[in-house]
Amino acid sequence: MTLKDKLLAQRIYLFLGALFITSLVVSNLIFQKFFYWYPVDVELFGSKLFEISVGILPYPITFLITDLISEIYGKKRANDVVIAGIFASLFSVGIILLADAVPALDNSPINDETFKFVFSKTIIAVGSSMFAYLFAQFIDIRIYHFWKNLTKGKHLWLRNNCSTWLSQFIDTFSIIGLLCFFEVLPWSSFKGLLISGFLFKVLVAFLDTPFLYLGVYLFRKRFSLKINEEINLA
Repeated sequence: MTLKDKLLAQRIYLFLGALFITSLVVSNLIFQKFFYWYPVDVELFGSKLFEISVGILPYPITFLITDLISEIYGKKRANDVVIAGIFASLFSVGIILLADAVPALDNSPINDETFKFVFSKTIIAVGSSMFAYLFAQFIDIRIYHFWKNLTKGKHLWLRNNCSTWLSQFIDTFSIIGLLCFFEVLPWSSFKGLLISGFLFKVLVAFLDTPFLYLGVYLFRKRFSLKINEEINLA
């Protein structure tokens, strides 16, 4: 690989990492708003199917990006992005704590009470998310490379969906369970939110498979990569 190609590969990696970190941090900041999507009129455990937090919208993007990075840049680079995402989330909590400690002016559009009401549960959300996210992402990367090695780089759809589905269930179960434990959400909503959240993520994982194929195709074409060949940025 030429120096020019390696520099381009590094810039793309940084861009993918930025998208990953942004999606993760934003999902933790906006999670308290819930919405509904009713493609079918089904009720599960007292909740309509797909009554879910808006925080779930950017979250599946993180798994798509780690799968793409795993495929093109390798397991170590994917793990590096996961660790960077954890640091960014914890850093965002520090900024929120500092912002909450600073008293608002009398004529401030957002007063102290409103700010605290919106962001007071962010710390719990980030803590819960970090535990679940760390576990789920590392499992996703490990399973992805297990299938990649087993199939010798073939059947991209298989490793993309198998790794994401299992990791997304672990992630959804852990986050909702912890939020219910800390009384951010009622336990009565646990089963309905678990099933809705998991099915929504499975659906998104299925739909994002063509985008993963497109991304892998563009990388292989631009950098002349063979099947199962990875870019070494070292």
